[in-house]
Amino acid sequence: MSETVTDRSRWIALVVLCAGFLMIILDQTIVNVALPSIQTDLHFSQSNLAWVINAYLIAFGGLLLLVGRLGDLIGRRRIFLAGLTVFTTASLVCGLADSQGLLIGARFVQGIGGAMTSAVILGMIVTMFREPSEQARAIGVYAFVAAAGGAIGLLAGGVLTQAINWHWIFFVNVPIGIATGILSTRLLPDDVGIGLRGGADAPGALLLVAALMLGVYTIVEASNYGWGSAHTLGFGAVAVGLLTGFIARQATAANPLIPLRMFRSRTVTVANAMQVLMVAGMFGMFFLGALYLQRVLRYDAIEVGLAFLPVAIGIAAMSLRLTAKLMMRFGAKPTLIAGLALVAAGLIVFRGAPVNAGYLDDLLPVMVLLGVGAGLVFPALMTLAMSAATPEDSGLASGLVNTTQQVGGALGLAVLATLATTRTNSLTAHGASSAVALTNGYHLAFTIAAILLLVAIGLGLALLRSSPAVEVGHEVSPAAPPDAEDALAYLEEAA
Repeated sequence: MSETVTDRSRWIALVVLCAGFLMIILDQTIVNVALPSIQTDLHFSQSNLAWVINAYLIAFGGLLLLVGRLGDLIGRRRIFLAGLTVFTTASLVCGLADSQGLLIGARFVQGIGGAMTSAVILGMIVTMFREPSEQARAIGVYAFVAAAGGAIGLLAGGVLTQAINWHWIFFVNVPIGIATGILSTRLLPDDVGIGLRGGADAPGALLLVAALMLGVYTIVEASNYGWGSAHTLGFGAVAVGLLTGFIARQATAANPLIPLRMFRSRTVTVANAMQVLMVAGMFGMFFLGALYLQRVLRYDAIEVGLAFLPVAIGIAAMSLRLTAKLMMRFGAKPTLIAGLALVAAGLIVFRGAPVNAGYLDDLLPVMVLLGVGAGLVFPALMTLAMSAATPEDSGLASGLVNTTQQVGGALGLAVLATLATTRTNSLTAHGASSAVALTNGYHLAFTIAAILLLVAIGLGLALLRSSPAVEVGHEVSPAAPPDAEDALAYLEEAA
């Protein structure tokens, strides 16, 4: 195969990987829009309905780190394809589900497949694209999918639920999963991994999965039991104890499942800590912002999706090309700090949205700030978080990035939703109207989200080392990714 075709195939393989990842990301938000229809059709109680989300989150968040490491040991392509098969099959079962138990069980299995698929993607990207400017552009594409998928999912969920029915939010995954699997077998490099002897620590794996699953469960259930309840504190303490036992095991095991050297990099550790704060603020805002549009401004599901569309457009405009150039020119740290400042500004502006907000005057500036800011933040954060990854542990680093995203998202949603609800209930008890009470509750959540972003900025300024900017003009210019005609021609040739 010629070098041009080889280069072209790498970029097409990137598109295939991101298509699989987009399916996973869309599923996490598309289901939220359809929850009222699912509740009515399958007669869920409000408390049981939460398990349509929680069953997925517990499996997904609990397995990311483990399956990312397994990708290093037995091959990332194998884990990706196995996860794609599990996720697609479980999606079909979800779509066919006619009972609460079947849907919740299938969602748990779907979370397993989603973890297997998404945990290794970033690791595959950094091993496929080793040259700095190429890697920055490739991570930008991945970051666009990771960040914009949530906004796109809101729109897609509204369209599918209103135009057809909720079953199709799951059925749509089946053709996408099959097509992605077929193309992946042709285009993705087959890596053999370093072998199970390089880290087959079964007790460590058990401790890790139990700790993370229990930790995610504790977070998502905290809003029901209260953060100071015996349930939350007890399960949280057990989760911390299991995680402590896992770390102690890894420090002494002959073949640790997760080498602790990964966490000796200050850049990697700080970047992941910043990601927890940023995702907690931004993803909580997405959920509560959608509720504000629906419950206060009376937007329907499709209108909510369209309202958030500028966020996806802003992320695309920045992350698909401009952010990579900025990182190569100024470095990842300044790019990251600038992006965090824009997201924080967007949240502060959102805090001022009134009960009768107009879209152009009150909401569009918020969406533009969030989109442009997130388009800067996600590629820069992921570049820093993967900066110490080697070919032998890139799956682990990728799994860690995804794990901090999930923990940050679950924690942020639980905390912000609890604070917003408490504030709303307090105002309602004192005679405030429903709209005013809800709006004030959301304002408090957006304020806390902005504070989380400001803390992340402080953490980055204080602890992140500045990486030297790399002038693109001083590098060998990489081959441009193929245009649509080149991609189609290659696919026809491969077939």
